[in-house]
Amino acid sequence: MLTPEQIAELARELDQSEKTRVQVEHFSKRFAGMTVEDGYRISRAWVALQLAEGRKVIGHKIGLTSRAMQISSQIDEPDYGTLLDHMLYTATSGQVLEIPASRFIAPRVEVELAFVLKSALKGPDIDVEQVLTATDYVTPAIEIIDSRIEQFDRHSKVMRKVYDTISDNAANGGIVVGAGRAGPRATDLPWVGAILRLNGVVEETGLAAGVQGHPAVGIAWLANKLAPWGESLQPGQIVLAGSFTRPVAAKAGDEFEADYGPLGKMAFKFV
Repeated sequence: MLTPEQIAELARELDQSEKTRVQVEHFSKRFAGMTVEDGYRISRAWVALQLAEGRKVIGHKIGLTSRAMQISSQIDEPDYGTLLDHMLYTATSGQVLEIPASRFIAPRVEVELAFVLKSALKGPDIDVEQVLTATDYVTPAIEIIDSRIEQFDRHSKVMRKVYDTISDNAANGGIVVGAGRAGPRATDLPWVGAILRLNGVVEETGLAAGVQGHPAVGIAWLANKLAPWGESLQPGQIVLAGSFTRPVAAKAGDEFEADYGPLGKMAFKFV
């Protein structure tokens, strides 16, 4: 387990990377005995630095929700990170939202559903029914994932480990909302589908069932996972349930459209 001094230093490295847009090398390479708990301690320390600069927590994200991603990361559960107010972008119907590419290092786009809560969820023992009861509405959301820690080691080209991803706030960079809203029980959530177009070409399609069978499963898991830290999901928070498409790389000039059918569309461009 890393010392408090090491945790603080690694959080400062992430903060510097966020500001300079220069990635850092894998923490797991430098600290061979690093654990999942160390990763979450680093992530929390990084969030604390953000809060000290005036940013606010608006919710949480869940990642590595597909079985394939968990196998590739050699874990048997998802991971999670924190959403901050400066990460939020809101699209307007009929218009293309402009997102500054310079705000990110290596952005990639994922298609998700977001749960917006009306009451708190405090584990342990939260289940899907409790999640649906606590949810005000469900809405389409795009997660922009980003990497303050390089994905592949600059020397060996070895892929980063899950400890690195967790440290890096579960690779979260931004969130786009602004499409329709649905009551949590008014829509058959596993059957919510989406088409993601990049520069007019269909890049990805998927169903929300790809997120552990039902997107609310991850919300319950997160509420229970936060409990040992003395934390909970709060009213008004946005919780990203996890991607049901592969991440699509983005660069300046790329225009995306996420079409969720009855739940509407969102169009955005990196500029």
